[in-house]
Amino acid sequence: MTGVPAQRVLFHGVTGSGKTSAAHAYAIATGVPEFSADDDLGWLPGWKGRPLEDQYRIEATIAAQDQWVLVSAYSSWRDTILARTELIVFLDYPRWLSLGGLIRRTIRRIISKHPVCNGNTETLRRALAKDSIIAWHFKTFTRKRDAIKHIRADPSMPPVLSFHRPRDLNVWIAAVAPVQPSVRPTCKD
Repeated sequence: MTGVPAQRVLFHGVTGSGKTSAAHAYAIATGVPEFSADDDLGWLPGWKGRPLEDQYRIEATIAAQDQWVLVSAYSSWRDTILARTELIVFLDYPRWLSLGGLIRRTIRRIISKHPVCNGNTETLRRALAKDSIIAWHFKTFTRKRDAIKHIRADPSMPPVLSFHRPRDLNVWIAAVAPVQPSVRPTCKD
C-alpha cells in the first residue's frame, strides 16, 4: 500500500478469525480510531442485545466520521457502513485456524474472566450453550464468506483486501505503519 493508509476500514472475517486484533493493530499503526460492532453497537451489560434503532444511530454516527476502523458490521446495518468504507480487510483463514483461535480465546476469557462486550464475561455455561460464540462460528462461517463474494462481484462496493495467513496480514500492517521502529503491532488469534 502506498501513500496515505485507508482512513475508513472495515475488518471482516468469520468468528474467531482475529478481526479485533487485526483492527486494533491497524488502528495503532495508522492512528485511526477503532470501533467494534460487538462492543460499541451490539451488546449491553448482561449480554442483552442493544435495540436495533440504537445500533442504527450509533453506526450512522461512526460512518459519518472521516476516520474509523470498524471490527465487523452486522448485516442489519452493513449497507450504511459500506457506503462510506474505503477498504475492506477480509481475514479469509481456513476454518481450523479461525475455530482454533476462537476456542483458545474463549478458554482464556473463561479462565481470566476478562470483560468483553461492555463488561460481559464469558462462562463455560455460555460457551456450551446452543447460541454460544462457538455455535455462531459454525452458523455463520459460510454466510460471512459468501457476503464478501457478493461485495467483490459488485463494482459499486469498496475494494476487498484478503489475507489467508496471519503472517501476511502482519506484513501488510507493518507496511502501512509510519516509519517508527517502535511501532510494529502484530495480530494474534
